[in-house]
Amino acid sequence: MTDIPSKPEILAWIAENPTLTAKRDIARAFGIKGAARIDLKRVLREMEDAGDLEKRRKTYRDPERLPPVSVLEVLAPDAAGDLFARPLEWRGEGREPRVLFVARKSDPALGEGDRILARLHDVEGATPGGPDYEARLIRKIGVTPRRILGIFRAETEGGRILPIDKGADKEWRVAAGATQNARDGELVEVEQAGSRNRLGLPQARVIARLGDPSGPRAVSLIAIHQHGIPDQFPPEVLREAEAERPADLGSREDLRHLPIITIDPADARDRDDAVHAHADDDPKNPGGHVVWVLIADVAHHVRPGTALDREAWNRGNSTYFPDRVVPMLPDRLSGDLCSLHEGVPRACIAVRLRLDAHGKVISHRFTRGLMQSQAALTYEQVQAAADGRPDAQTAPLVDQVIAPLYAAYKVAAAAREHRQPLDLDLPERRVELDADGNVTGVAFKDRLEAHRLIEEFMILANVAAAEELRRLRHPLLYRVHEEPSPEKLDALREVAQASGFTLAKGQVLQTRHLNNLLSQAEGTAFDELMNMTTLRSMTQAYYAPENFGHFGLALQNYAHFTSPIRRYADLVVHRALITAHGWGKDGLSPQEVERLEETAKHISETERRSMAAERDTNDRYLAAYLSERVGSEFDGRISGVTRFGLFVRLADTGADGLIPIRTLGREYFHFDANAQTLMGDTTGLVLGIGQRVTVRLAEAVPVTGGLMLELLAVEGKDLPQGPKAARGRFNPRMPARGKAKADKTRRKAERKRRG
Repeated sequence: MTDIPSKPEILAWIAENPTLTAKRDIARAFGIKGAARIDLKRVLREMEDAGDLEKRRKTYRDPERLPPVSVLEVLAPDAAGDLFARPLEWRGEGREPRVLFVARKSDPALGEGDRILARLHDVEGATPGGPDYEARLIRKIGVTPRRILGIFRAETEGGRILPIDKGADKEWRVAAGATQNARDGELVEVEQAGSRNRLGLPQARVIARLGDPSGPRAVSLIAIHQHGIPDQFPPEVLREAEAERPADLGSREDLRHLPIITIDPADARDRDDAVHAHADDDPKNPGGHVVWVLIADVAHHVRPGTALDREAWNRGNSTYFPDRVVPMLPDRLSGDLCSLHEGVPRACIAVRLRLDAHGKVISHRFTRGLMQSQAALTYEQVQAAADGRPDAQTAPLVDQVIAPLYAAYKVAAAAREHRQPLDLDLPERRVELDADGNVTGVAFKDRLEAHRLIEEFMILANVAAAEELRRLRHPLLYRVHEEPSPEKLDALREVAQASGFTLAKGQVLQTRHLNNLLSQAEGTAFDELMNMTTLRSMTQAYYAPENFGHFGLALQNYAHFTSPIRRYADLVVHRALITAHGWGKDGLSPQEVERLEETAKHISETERRSMAAERDTNDRYLAAYLSERVGSEFDGRISGVTRFGLFVRLADTGADGLIPIRTLGREYFHFDANAQTLMGDTTGLVLGIGQRVTVRLAEAVPVTGGLMLELLAVEGKDLPQGPKAARGRFNPRMPARGKAKADKTRRKAERKRRG
């Protein structure tokens, strides 16, 4: 067995070899191979936690020393004319080291604020107050030109760019030779050109012409470019995809005899999960059920080290828009070989779950198999069949296929109720388009029992995948959702108390406590307020190689396993299962294990990127839909509070609009960041998240997705108008902290009035 080096030996190696500090380099230096690398990783992590080492991407170093190549910021020359620089990534506990820049004749002139990449050398016999390192220039670091999307406006010489980003308020100027022959009114992508004139507009050059911005199909295209989402597959990726062939049975378990079905939305673009259930015939499990969850075996077609894999990692996930999808995988895979089409043999990784009569999973078994779907059904079809209204396709499946699924779901739902995951009730809206891509309306998405059935079975499979890999002690990516911060909980508690509800303090927060709060509000005027405020108190879920549990689902072990066509995280989990069970050579490679942390961070970021792009696209579609109703009045709720105004979510469409603070009457409003409120200094009016409001649509800009609103009433009471409005009389129900501040302001105003 290979001996793991001691911590002093590792520190000595890093000190003597500052350029060979990756885990791979350390393992090679001490002859560590195979499973012993896991022990080395544990030792390095212990040293990192103890502060003996700092992890910098894939390498380690002593945190009290600067790396041999560092990014520095040049300081102003000192009294002697020497040029010093400060390290931008100092993490030591001692004083920041002094770095003297030693220029060569060929080096460019440097000034205060310049950033450089430099090679550092220790100063022998450094004295107090003197330099600790000398730096030699490798290169001056330039700034990546800023890019924006905008509308090109032609002028006599060149043109101007009107940015489409809601947060941008500056125009850009394009010189005559930098327009790429763009036409007036055309959507273009530009990048900054040269330095900005302090008194003029920033200069730009057109780098891409994207067509008519008013075209209905341009909306998602804008988001794709604006958020940098890759939407064109490189030729080598497409060649690899086209070369793939369907998997044969080989050593796989033959599951084609099972009456398996897929259940998806009517407009599903891919089918990566299938299900089957039946009563458990084991006499030791009376009233129990067996549930099969079968997932497309994407790992068979997307292998580590291929161009397909690199592109899937780069994209991280698929991105869905109302009019198109930007897939993680080419259509040859996502829409064909990896899609579980009806009547076609398909490779899968499946889990057989045994549930007892109370819905608890008492055992599970994973297998790599070959399956064949008996029917591709929609949620609506399955629900209608379960409700006694089968159609020609579902009628033959009711007794032997659909009814057993619902029977198993009934006990699984009982176990879910006992577990008490967070049960938010927020209606989900869908932008509806016609064949030409124009918005025809906004509809609420139906929430059928069939949706909950598939959701619950997928959760059970995800838990089983995490537990299986933990049992086998194999690295994986967890789906992590941490509990809310104390600050967000305090804000939620204040809103609850001001609304007449209770969220007790001094206890370890569990989802059942939040569900109790939501049940108190159910059916009251504060129902939507409490659901919205609870949602805002939640942290954002992410991926990590360490397990911190999933607070929202009230689960200790959770991983994403059920959607490998559209999420890279699931592909990682599939590969981990393949390696852990010895199912083939296309599992998780040692190189992938080493960079799990990097992968987790990257795909968490691509997920947020897609969410932002999807949200911006919906905003633009909704703005286009509402642009013909400018001047109309709408009901809504305050969904956000900032120092520059209020965000309001409109009840009918779910669109978010801004009420600028300058339009809120004739008084000054104080912003309380902790309470998330605005308070008028004259009337004492407090505006906070969740309050019911009536607004007038003042402006709708489809190209940016921006809506400007005018506040008319709060909690059914009109706003006080003009300086003669009675002070202190306008007091719709408000959060407790805001109410206390309002009372204090009114008392102060009254004392001042009395002299």
